[in-house]
Amino acid sequence: MKAVVIEKPGKYRQVEKEIPVPPAGWARVKVKAACVCATDLEVIDGNIPADYPLTPGHEWSGIVDAVGSQADEKWVGKRVVGSNDICCLVCEECRSGNWRNCSSFREIGFRANGAYSEYLLVPVYALYELPESISWVQGALIEPMGVGLGTMDKSGLRLGETLTVIGAGSIGLNIAAVAKAMGAGRIIVAASSRKRLGFAQMAGAAKTVATSEEKLEDVVREYHRGGSDVVCEATGSMGCFHAAIHCAKKSGRVLLAGYGSRQKTEFVPDEVHIPNLKIIGAGNNWNMVSRCIRLLEYGLIDTSFMATHFFQLDQYEEALTLTRTRPEGFLKSVFLFD
Repeated sequence: MKAVVIEKPGKYRQVEKEIPVPPAGWARVKVKAACVCATDLEVIDGNIPADYPLTPGHEWSGIVDAVGSQADEKWVGKRVVGSNDICCLVCEECRSGNWRNCSSFREIGFRANGAYSEYLLVPVYALYELPESISWVQGALIEPMGVGLGTMDKSGLRLGETLTVIGAGSIGLNIAAVAKAMGAGRIIVAASSRKRLGFAQMAGAAKTVATSEEKLEDVVREYHRGGSDVVCEATGSMGCFHAAIHCAKKSGRVLLAGYGSRQKTEFVPDEVHIPNLKIIGAGNNWNMVSRCIRLLEYGLIDTSFMATHFFQLDQYEEALTLTRTRPEGFLKSVFLFD
């Protein structure tokens, strides 16, 4: 089978590998669609811990074509998506549903081989059947949608509350799309330029802001009458973190949903203390797949517009280059498999 392998940080190539045999309790999935995430570039560059050599890819959909022992044969032939979580299932954290707090946790695409490959191994417990009404591409987009859903869960967003999202990448747009479905009012999406703000309107933004042209805090405080109930920082930029604090209304909530690459920053604690802001970490969103499928089935959300460029696996260099350079009109590269 064909697969893209990162041999070590900065060095990757397409190789021919043997089709894997699923171990006990696992399934082999014939991949139908796999999206490229900006986080994959962090793995390629060595900025996120990973087990090399590694095939990346954690946004995927496909068909189960084999299962190992101790796995129900009913899965064979099923259209599926899945959680990427590999854990023990028996510790206290796992039994509480907090899989990613498991001491033996690994994640497909980071510490186990992912979906830039014709076949993928997944634990059967992590599989979810994908209805026929949901396309392969939309199925692969469920993973980042789950990040948006998990972020909104942590925000405690209530019907009609105002929201500002800083960042118009995949995570920011998924946050906006989920928040719209949840009944957020007058959503603002901000980005440094107007390059992706058209996508923000498609995701549900009532207003967009190019911060190179307007001061975000002034726009937010006017449009949301004193600041937003909820502000989501979805870039990982320290400058955007500070902007998020200044855009929140008194007693508002600020969520950190962007990966900051371990950057450090200073801030004034009184800017949080005096207005009684809540700063909430919004990473590690798990167990969202089934809810995302229902949102799609019920027609409450549609993120298929986020897939803008399509490739065969042989074209991986071009797909990754677009993800890195982010030209006008680009949002997400997707590998399609026969």
